[in-house]
Amino acid sequence: MSDSSELDAYFGPKRDERPLGIVLDGSLSAGLQVKLDPRYAIEKLAVGRYVVIQSRKTGSIFFGIITDIALGATTPDLLHHPPDASDPFLLDVYSGGVAYATLHVSPMLMLDEADDQPRPIKTIPSHFSPIYEATAQDVARVFGEEDETHFYIGTPLDMEDVQVNLDLARFVERSSGVFGKTGTGKSFITRTILAGIIRSGLASTLIFDMHNDYGWSVKDENGREYKGLRQLFPDGRVSVITLDEATSRARGSKFDGILTIGYEEIEPEDIELLASLLGLSDIQTGALYFLYRRLGKKWISKLLDEQHEEEIQNMLESGRIVGGTLGAIQRKLESFIPRMGFLVPGEGSKVVDDIFQRLNIGTSVVLEFGNYGNTLAAYVLVANYLTRRIHASYVHRKNLAAGKKGEEPRPLVIVIEEAHKFLDPSVAGHTIFGNIARELRKYNVTLLIVDQRPSGIEDEVMSQIGTRVTCLLDNEADIRAVFSGVSGASALREVLARLDTRQQALILGHAVPMPVVVRTRDYDQRFYAAIGMDKPNDSSGSKESAEDKLFPD
Repeated sequence: MSDSSELDAYFGPKRDERPLGIVLDGSLSAGLQVKLDPRYAIEKLAVGRYVVIQSRKTGSIFFGIITDIALGATTPDLLHHPPDASDPFLLDVYSGGVAYATLHVSPMLMLDEADDQPRPIKTIPSHFSPIYEATAQDVARVFGEEDETHFYIGTPLDMEDVQVNLDLARFVERSSGVFGKTGTGKSFITRTILAGIIRSGLASTLIFDMHNDYGWSVKDENGREYKGLRQLFPDGRVSVITLDEATSRARGSKFDGILTIGYEEIEPEDIELLASLLGLSDIQTGALYFLYRRLGKKWISKLLDEQHEEEIQNMLESGRIVGGTLGAIQRKLESFIPRMGFLVPGEGSKVVDDIFQRLNIGTSVVLEFGNYGNTLAAYVLVANYLTRRIHASYVHRKNLAAGKKGEEPRPLVIVIEEAHKFLDPSVAGHTIFGNIARELRKYNVTLLIVDQRPSGIEDEVMSQIGTRVTCLLDNEADIRAVFSGVSGASALREVLARLDTRQQALILGHAVPMPVVVRTRDYDQRFYAAIGMDKPNDSSGSKESAEDKLFPD
């Protein structure tokens, strides 16, 4: 066995450092109890801080996180007869002896002399092993260096000079989520991550931009304006497609196309997910499929147009559908569809093929909703409509590739907000979004779900979320949902509960080696420069020429 001082040279504490304390108790599942050295001020420590523990017997290094801090006493009499607060000498005598402080530490990774790479922890350090504050070098070794696939997402608490990097290759391998209550900066964090994915070229992204936060520009609640993805990547790597041309022009947003969906392109599966939003009963929802079979592709036009009243009447007389059910369906469709200006009679703009081509050549697409984003039913309809067809195209291309009759489709990340509306337990089992989450990139498609109510998402879907980026949550059910299926969740709950309301997040799962609390990087001029928005992409010419063919002026 090599001298443990060799290990210290590149990882972990130096022998002459004063430890924070020593390990007294604990287990692999419950974590470690550490008695704090009385010379340290407990107020200078905080949950979420990183520590390293050096095995007293083997020299192995354990990397962990402080998940709780407590005060204790060797005798209960101290609670009833505390020392005189005006006598500093007496207070010093009691402190560290009769009265002491403890840390609860969850060990996350281990590094021993035989292997210089952090790996999952399978044991714990022995009694009286010293524990130290992690240095910048310790943290950097765990989270690696930024490169083509590792993206700087933020800094650990109280370590402004250390970068925490997401492994984007692993991030896009499985569906992921950004969670947090309203006002915690979910959209800014999501936009930062998407910028990293787009810059890396690891996947294309299809972003259903409900609140116009990702395309051309966005303003925060103080009126400050920030660049959207289209401005960050002016070389053709991002296209903006709008549903609301007038609003996009009024906002000064540059867009590359206008989406319209024809009545004849809508199928019952597109409407089914709107059942609760439109007030359709189970019987009425089931009747949509009968109407589609009976009336054909023009079923919506015929239901809305009085010129087809005779055909509708004949259908009623057949006895296959009752007048009350049919009338209710007509009223509910009439109250919704004509108000959506992007829904037009006929076949629409054939946008699915165009978007698929963009995605497949490496262009990410932001679908800007304009004022239609204020109508949840419009958002659900469009996201469901496009995702079903894009996914079908990917399945077809993937099957062709498996038979060596075509190329693999480019990996795709689909971004949806208000995700609980698509992944509610009552519907997730038979929607395209639930299928994608369960497929684990079987067809090169994953989800990035953004939501303030993770408790509204089906448990099975949550269990498939590979990486979870969680801002502050204060609802107990939402906190439980975020940690479902996560080892050591009870300790991490305390960390999550004490996040700041803005620009802090707990990241755990597939794309990071261990759970980490970060202050997310500022989305400002320095970020724009780091992303390299002014650098031309080598393949921009081919992308621009491809875009000239799509949505011609």
